[in-house]
Amino acid sequence: MELYQLRNFAAIAGAGQLTRAAERLHVSQPALSAQLKALEDELDLTLFERVPTGMLLTAAGKRVLASALVVLAAAQDLRHEARALGRAHPGQVTGKAVIGTLSDPDFIRLGNFMSAAVKRYPLLELELHQEVTGAALQRVADGTLDASYFYGELGDAAVTGLRLGDVVYRIAAPAAWAGQVREAGWKDIAALPWIIPPAISTHHKLAYAALRAHGVEPSRVVEADQEAVVASLVVSGVGIALIREDMALEKEAGGEICLWSDTRLVTPLWFIQLREREFDPLIQALLAVQRDVWGLRAGLPEASHAPQLQSA
Repeated sequence: MELYQLRNFAAIAGAGQLTRAAERLHVSQPALSAQLKALEDELDLTLFERVPTGMLLTAAGKRVLASALVVLAAAQDLRHEARALGRAHPGQVTGKAVIGTLSDPDFIRLGNFMSAAVKRYPLLELELHQEVTGAALQRVADGTLDASYFYGELGDAAVTGLRLGDVVYRIAAPAAWAGQVREAGWKDIAALPWIIPPAISTHHKLAYAALRAHGVEPSRVVEADQEAVVASLVVSGVGIALIREDMALEKEAGGEICLWSDTRLVTPLWFIQLREREFDPLIQALLAVQRDVWGLRAGLPEASHAPQLQSA
């Protein structure tokens, strides 16, 4: 089990209602309910009884809560000890940061970020988790991740971020389809097979937004959840997909794919974290490194930006 599960369990017990606890934790009620169910399944216990007025701890739930509070208190003591260690090393940031990654490492400059972070903050431990975009946003919001790369609309008031740049996508088809798609319109393109990541992905939202903006829906969809896999399936002749522009141009030059029209779908790339942790020394350290790696100035606007559709 994870520490955030115990924290959320204790919050539900304290609030006596799932809705009120979700508001305090800045997470959606369905997400909190799913986390509670996962904890109950893992423990093989029913922790709450649902009653008209809210949530009541079962006898087993009361015993688990007592143990959970001990664990949470120990975790808080550990944080205090870590801060004391930081004071013992003036100018140094200490602790562990769990960071979500996406796309390929070179595109998000992950190697440069890790190298600079390790050099500047030698007492800081970094742990990387590969994520799908939508899942990355959820896991930052629920505290599973300290920070994450993300692209698309933030869409959660509890999450803010540093805008690193833009991600540009092109509509790509197998090279053998060049004659078929060269003069095709949106309706013709939608009628062909599409390769689209799952609904939780920003990539999924971009594809459907582009098609629906022209009054069409994909007729057949193959689901794939990684950019490299999507690109490989296009090259193999499976269908049409959005491919990141740098990859698309390289594969087009190599004769592996063809690009349909000059349509470019643009969405912002972020490094995100909880708004309430914006001034946490650990988060500030990560943001400082990202600004250096991406050549950004401090104080850049952090408002969400909607994806854009550009056509020549």
